[in-house]
Amino acid sequence: MDHASEVMAFVAARMDAAVTLLERLVAIESPSQDPVTHAPAFALLETELKRAGFAVRYLGGKNASRHMLAHPVARRKGRPLQLLLGHIDTVWPVGTLVDMPMHRDADQIAGPGAYDMKAGLVQALFALEAAYAVAGELEVTPVMLVNSDEEIGSHGSRRYIETLACRSCRAFVMEPSLGVDGRLKTARKGVGRYRITIRGKAAHAGLDPEGGVSAILELSHQIQKLFRLNDPEVGITVNVGVVDGGLQPNVIAPHSSAQVDVRVPTHAAAAKVDAAIRGLEPTTPGVTLEVEGRIGRPPMEPDEASRQLWCSAVEAAERLGFPLEQGAAGGGSDGNFTSQFTPTLDGLGAVGDGAHAHHEHVLLDHMPRRTALLAMLLLAPPPSTH
Repeated sequence: MDHASEVMAFVAARMDAAVTLLERLVAIESPSQDPVTHAPAFALLETELKRAGFAVRYLGGKNASRHMLAHPVARRKGRPLQLLLGHIDTVWPVGTLVDMPMHRDADQIAGPGAYDMKAGLVQALFALEAAYAVAGELEVTPVMLVNSDEEIGSHGSRRYIETLACRSCRAFVMEPSLGVDGRLKTARKGVGRYRITIRGKAAHAGLDPEGGVSAILELSHQIQKLFRLNDPEVGITVNVGVVDGGLQPNVIAPHSSAQVDVRVPTHAAAAKVDAAIRGLEPTTPGVTLEVEGRIGRPPMEPDEASRQLWCSAVEAAERLGFPLEQGAAGGGSDGNFTSQFTPTLDGLGAVGDGAHAHHEHVLLDHMPRRTALLAMLLLAPPPSTH
């Protein structure tokens, strides 16, 4: 049964409430590094989810961030699951609203965290409401996980994400779209972080220059090796973004280090670059070299199942009356994790611009159709195989 017209009509009627909820959510600052600030934002989401017929519980806690898991109170056992995934944390510290206040114009809401990704959370809530309103019950039971450490690597929530992804037949990630044309993200680069540490030997630079071994000189050789790993045609980027070392200008540096960011499009590229970095060898006699780190977020590579999910999204958008495009993102998200276990569509959240930037904003006229698109995907039958 095609619910497109019913879904769109329901969403349109509820959009004023959705925008109001977004304004309230953006007005609550929730930086990743300050878990205490997450409680009011979670409380607001919990109230709305319970009103929509969902039960809510929290994972983690005590000395770590908490994460919210919601599922329908009335659910039929044995039905497959589908995962909605978002994060409440933002990159903006407490006090940002003073210099970057939330404000609404005729066609947009601007403010810290509006685009990345509180609007996506709001759209997910109202998509769930729309799906149940038009269908009564869903063939695939939705579960929603909202974590609070995505912007700092999802180290505490990754195990919950992966466990739920393993149990789900598909995952919908509410990160913002790719570009103002609203492209979904069907591929993401894997992301790695490494630290290269060099240890040499200190000596007086004027009195005994030959008695020392410069860790900084050795690091300069290693940095050149690292930059040679870049391959724009393949999509591999390796960037030495932070360097440190030495004691004083008149001391041969006994230590130095570099922090390295790696972006790779495929698992094969990830293995190649990881092996190259771990295989670095010193070129200066008398120094030692240590490599720490790994590819923390694996690449999100399209496969046949994820391509079928993308086709379902295109068909749903057509029934709703708008075109849909896809793209690959250079940044990582929790979709990198879910895609290792289940077909994943990312970038289903807000259309706008300015993630992690002072012009961050959401284009309001896109919210109804993005919400309706997610509702249509939630209403879709389960895939034939998983």
